[in-house]
Amino acid sequence: MSEHEFYDAALAEVFPVHSSVNLRGELEIGGCSVVELARTFGTPAYVVDEEGLREQMRRYRDGMSARWPGGAVTFASKSMPVLATYAIAASEGIGVDVAGAGELILALEAGVPPETMYLHGNAKSVEELRLAVECGVGTIVVDNLADIERLERLLTRKQPVLIRVIPGIDPNTHRSVATGGSDSKFGLPIEQARALIARLEGHPTIEVEGVHLHIGSQILDVEPFRRAVQAIAGFGTFRTYNIGGGLGVNYNVGHRAPTVEEYLDEITAIAREVLPAGSRLLIEPGRSLVARSGITIYEVNNVKTTGKTFVAVNGGLADQMNVALTDTTFSAVVANRAGEQPNVTAQLVGRQCESGDLLVDGARLADPAAGDIIALGATGAYGYTLANNYNGALKPPVVFCRDGDTRLAVRRETYEDYLSTHTPARSVPWADAARTAPETPARIVAWGA
Repeated sequence: MSEHEFYDAALAEVFPVHSSVNLRGELEIGGCSVVELARTFGTPAYVVDEEGLREQMRRYRDGMSARWPGGAVTFASKSMPVLATYAIAASEGIGVDVAGAGELILALEAGVPPETMYLHGNAKSVEELRLAVECGVGTIVVDNLADIERLERLLTRKQPVLIRVIPGIDPNTHRSVATGGSDSKFGLPIEQARALIARLEGHPTIEVEGVHLHIGSQILDVEPFRRAVQAIAGFGTFRTYNIGGGLGVNYNVGHRAPTVEEYLDEITAIAREVLPAGSRLLIEPGRSLVARSGITIYEVNNVKTTGKTFVAVNGGLADQMNVALTDTTFSAVVANRAGEQPNVTAQLVGRQCESGDLLVDGARLADPAAGDIIALGATGAYGYTLANNYNGALKPPVVFCRDGDTRLAVRRETYEDYLSTHTPARSVPWADAARTAPETPARIVAWGA
């Protein structure tokens, strides 16, 4: 085996495109040693292969335009809401969709042209809609009648919108990320959507540009996307048809996700059959755009054997909620021995106080020991998004690597940051029980007698 390969060649389809094993046996991302990254930035940390991310954006952008003139790609930014990623998306010529004021503000701060943005959300607030209108968001995706009522009060000019519909397509994916079935919380049933489109015809400020749907995420078969295109075609003739995203990725060597090319071939082939010539076909990849480009690195805190062998790292549910929310089956390697054959089967667990804090069930690892660096592959999507402070954990930094250089995109949260929102409590005498304790109700005293 070459010193420049993973112990299992199949891992090369899970870890970033620009990942390798150096002569010291260490995993490298974008020409940067993961071991050195751990020393420099600490652990846990999110590490991104910047060139791999850019290449995937171009792959989508160029593949779509080659197959459907006038077609377009927008980055589903909820998957990696990092200012640097917004800026990269804009620089690579793809649009951005945002699902809340925070994502919208990040996109604006990154320099994303607002006219290339799409605002999503099943429960948009008045404040979010006002911000979108004031900054000139190009398209608002209408989920419900409340969106329309609020926009009618806010708008003084024409605003393009897409009407989100429920297509009644339930793909084979985890229930938490299935969004196209008849009981979905997103969008309007077909008849309600038709009625709303008819009502808005000729509206003075709301311009229905087209229809939108999204059937779910981590879909490992192209056939449901074919049905999605057929479903959206039934709503009539529009300028724009947006079929969302949802293409899955390889989280482990057992997965076989369709390639971007296979996905694009499928959706554009059926689009040519059922959509009007000259219409605009939009897609919104998120997970499949960013997942593979990212890894998460940890340090092993301890190894012990009880009923099973446990390798415990210094992160967990606080930085990788997907393991609990969607049962994601990640792949892990000992980054400082990435070329060595594994000789231990272990439960790779985190430090959060949950038995469900299981990063990899039955991880195959090469002689793991305290102090080793563990790399979890394909964590670019939703790792940073869902980071939290469980057990007082600090949110990790995000480091971009390219051609041997590193750029810090998000710094590690500090305890000062963590305490800052609690500042009002510091001026309250919480320890003064006589001042703060309410009088005990008589009925409780009686029950306790």
